[in-house]
Amino acid sequence: QLGVLELVLLGIGASIGAGIFVITGTVARDAGPGVTISFALAGAACVLNALCYAELASRFPAVVGGAYLYTYAAFNELTAFLVFTQLMLDYHIGAASIARSLASYFIQFLELIPSVKGNVPSWIGHGEEFFGGVVSVNILAPILLLILTVILCRGVKESSAVNTFMTTLKIIIVIVVVFAGVFEVDVSNWSPFMPNGFKAVVTGSTVVFFAYVGFDAVANSAEEAKNPQRDLPIGILGSLLACVILYVAVCLVITGMLPYTLLGEDAPLAEAFSAKGLKFVTVLISIGAVAGLTTTLLVGLYVQSRLYLGLGRDGLLPSIFSKVHPTLHTPLHSQIWVGCVAAVLAGLFNVHALSHILSVGTLTGYSVVSACVITLRWSDKATNSRSLGKISIWQEGVFCLVIVALCGFIAGISYRFSYSIAFIIIAFLIATVGSFSLLYRQVYVPVDPPRFSCPGVPMVPIVSVFFNMFLFAQLHEEAWYRFVILSLIAVGVYAGYGQYNAVPSTSDHSSVAYHGVPSEAP
Repeated sequence: QLGVLELVLLGIGASIGAGIFVITGTVARDAGPGVTISFALAGAACVLNALCYAELASRFPAVVGGAYLYTYAAFNELTAFLVFTQLMLDYHIGAASIARSLASYFIQFLELIPSVKGNVPSWIGHGEEFFGGVVSVNILAPILLLILTVILCRGVKESSAVNTFMTTLKIIIVIVVVFAGVFEVDVSNWSPFMPNGFKAVVTGSTVVFFAYVGFDAVANSAEEAKNPQRDLPIGILGSLLACVILYVAVCLVITGMLPYTLLGEDAPLAEAFSAKGLKFVTVLISIGAVAGLTTTLLVGLYVQSRLYLGLGRDGLLPSIFSKVHPTLHTPLHSQIWVGCVAAVLAGLFNVHALSHILSVGTLTGYSVVSACVITLRWSDKATNSRSLGKISIWQEGVFCLVIVALCGFIAGISYRFSYSIAFIIIAFLIATVGSFSLLYRQVYVPVDPPRFSCPGVPMVPIVSVFFNMFLFAQLHEEAWYRFVILSLIAVGVYAGYGQYNAVPSTSDHSSVAYHGVPSEAP
């Protein structure tokens, strides 16, 4: 039921939230007008990930699962389950956090009415803390989540219509904001362009990278796409390109309207237009923020249910998650489950406090998907041929991928804590050796048309893995702890339940035998 336009809007809806109106000011305070380059660099890095997603979405167009499915096909059940658990924690907490932000925006709109302002109890929309802050009650956030869950349960056509309307509204508002701001730009505000040097611009790119997260949602809509083999790659790359253009345009306008030192961190775009006396634009920005949060939340809930559907089919989760409603054609049980989990979290806890442990799942998924592109391109001979002693060519390749990932992490740590540049150079050189080993020691099978082929394999996926792990090193230390702890829990769940209930699958690394995916063996 989803065509190219719907898929592109799905990706834009998942990627561009209220952050386009907020994060620009936060980064511009350090990077200056160079925040434009920060967004361009981050967009370029995301393009590498998007190319990898596009190839795999075209390679496995028949089923849902996204990063989980690709990892299952390229590696094994356990690795796929680890990716799923990391992604799902991000999704659950992220959905609850967005719902609370959306509730706060609604209350702000209500308080525009003089008789309402100051009379809305905090437990309705802003959250009221109990038991020393352990519990934070918010009534409106769960209600909003349940409304969106009902829309998603009704069918893809209905939820797609809502997303299309809200995303179109959001894009129109951003375009109007850009055009209104162009006439207020003073080019002298762009000088100096990088007041704190290029390092501040690079640091800014590691922050704004997460503003592009969401294009991977398109890969999870495979079963609802009209022509998935052709349309999924277009949806992934098209939505990302649109986001890059919108972000860069907003950055140029906002840094040209006011000196970067005067930009606020909470609502920089609204403050810039307010300072210029354009009050009507600030109202549009608030409406756009609500539309952005709504679409991000809607698509996030949609993606979660499809991931649960895939694991239910494979037996790694109870079979109830694999049920599809006979008339609505939606994974009803999975959709209700993810809606209820998010509603409980949003209604009882201040999940904003957990924001610093997010993005681990996203970067994990992106890194593994990039690695999947490489391993699924290897010839069957790689599995059977011996390299050194008892190690196969395939195992040697996986080892090189791990080395590249570790080097990216070490380079990121060295950059973050301002260690000697020698550590970064050594990590880069070792990663280069691993890259050339992957390039010359493996035999790569080309992708046959009409499937989309990621260009520059294996170098494009390798650079993607390296940069993703570089970003991983920039996350809060508690995010690393969360990664380790959740991985151990996932291994325990798989050992105690998953491995005994999993649907038997082929051992061929280049194909997937379950739920209808055609063999991809060359």
